[in-house]
Amino acid sequence: MNALMEGLNSLLDISILLYMLVGLVLGFMVGAFPGITATMAVALAAGFTMTLEPVQGLAVLLTIYVAANFGDRVPSILINTPGTPASIATTLDGYPMAKQGRAGLALTISAIVSAVGILASLVLFSVAAVPIASFARDYFKSPELFALVVFGISIMIGISSKSMLKGILAGLFGLMLGTVGTYAATADQRFTFGVLELVEGVNFIAVIIGLFGIAELFDQLLTYRTSNVRPISSLGRWWPNRSELKQSGRATAVGGAVGLGVGLIPAAGGDIAGLIGWERARKVSKHPEMFGKGSIEGVAASDTASSATLGGSLTTTMALGIPGDSVMAVMIGSMIIWGITPGPTLFTNRPDLVVSIVGIMLVATILSLALSLVRMKGMVKLLDVPQPYLWSGILIFCIIGTYATSNSLSTVVTMLVFGVIGVLLKRMQVPAGPVVLGLLLGPLAEENLARTLAILPTRGFFEVVSPIALVLLALAVLSIVMPAIRAARKPRDQRASLEDSILPDESIVQIEKAHDELAANPDLLTSTVRSVDTSARATRKARKNSKENEK
Repeated sequence: MNALMEGLNSLLDISILLYMLVGLVLGFMVGAFPGITATMAVALAAGFTMTLEPVQGLAVLLTIYVAANFGDRVPSILINTPGTPASIATTLDGYPMAKQGRAGLALTISAIVSAVGILASLVLFSVAAVPIASFARDYFKSPELFALVVFGISIMIGISSKSMLKGILAGLFGLMLGTVGTYAATADQRFTFGVLELVEGVNFIAVIIGLFGIAELFDQLLTYRTSNVRPISSLGRWWPNRSELKQSGRATAVGGAVGLGVGLIPAAGGDIAGLIGWERARKVSKHPEMFGKGSIEGVAASDTASSATLGGSLTTTMALGIPGDSVMAVMIGSMIIWGITPGPTLFTNRPDLVVSIVGIMLVATILSLALSLVRMKGMVKLLDVPQPYLWSGILIFCIIGTYATSNSLSTVVTMLVFGVIGVLLKRMQVPAGPVVLGLLLGPLAEENLARTLAILPTRGFFEVVSPIALVLLALAVLSIVMPAIRAARKPRDQRASLEDSILPDESIVQIEKAHDELAANPDLLTSTVRSVDTSARATRKARKNSKENEK
């Protein structure tokens, strides 16, 4: 009870609300601008929160994480471009709804079910985190912790790349980065090459911002093309009627169940959950033929599923110390800098902080829902901001945020170097997720492996290595071997990552057919998609016609 009161009391400080409002604005803007991921934003903000108290810093980072989950639906629905990977499935039915003049309805349904998914996931965290942490604290020693880290890295390798070899190379590269610096067991310096800045290891925040921020920025600069597609401005009505709410109820339940389950799998994020949730809801729907053509059920299922992963990701991160996704990897890095170690001991040493985390995410969800339900046509205008201005601002904040972590230019150089490395990885289709996970968890795995090897000569093998460790190692091997076997049995041009191959062929055909039908029947659409080359007179005429169609 004392921990509960202390955790809640820490949220009553007015500064916490102010920091949450900052995170709310940043999160919505991050989600609304395609190409800026939540990982990039949280990594960038982490550089500015290092001087704050842990609860204050978590208020900023967690609110960005939650708000981005709401804001990324805006471009997905209005311009058919996911704001973040978690909203990929939203485009399947959200954009067709917008082209039918129901963009406002799609945005409202998306906001409501996203809040439902996050709140359900927080219930899961509140119920499951303590038993999982207690079990891990009692039964997870050095061998089990080593096996758990290997399992987490292998899962991310298995789901993040078309080529298993590329995923393994990315994981090995991250593990190699984790060996740079002083080895804690012997105090020996490794791979520092006499560079003083590498004695304490590679700066984690600089690597994260480089791989997810600067790399994305450089990639957009290299591939930028002027687009004639502009947001759909005919938003239509906003509030769903009773029948529409009832129609989306089953899809919301199915998507929520999928999201809660997928969220507990390390490295399986909202993009995967959204696609699985969309497919499962189509299977149980009374009108499966409408999916891909503007179905409310499709929007409800995909957004509930992708949002419901947040609590599961938080559970594995806080209870086991294994990041559930790349955002949680950044969160772990920030907490370690604050002197807090996520894992089973967190619930024993800092139970008040766990309460504060749940409270922050709960308030952030309510604030994000309230902001989403406001008829913010200004959010549509954000999508018209010229990309060069956006890139300039991102670059400036990346440099300032990275420099603030150590007050050293060498950290900025590290960030830029890893930005170039990140672009090369993108060009070679090598995933960055295993690199980050290897860098973060590599030292932990090495430390626990060293302890295990030191104990083995003095005791029997099965006295040291428990069945839990063996099962985790077996699952780690299967998570890599099975996808590799399935991929090898397919023609090379048909191989795809889990995100690309999660839908059955019949569903992919249905989506393509639905989009073709919409394109072939322009009379059914009330779209007011504008073009850059369109004159002001033509634009005003199109808007006038769309208003007459709405009436």
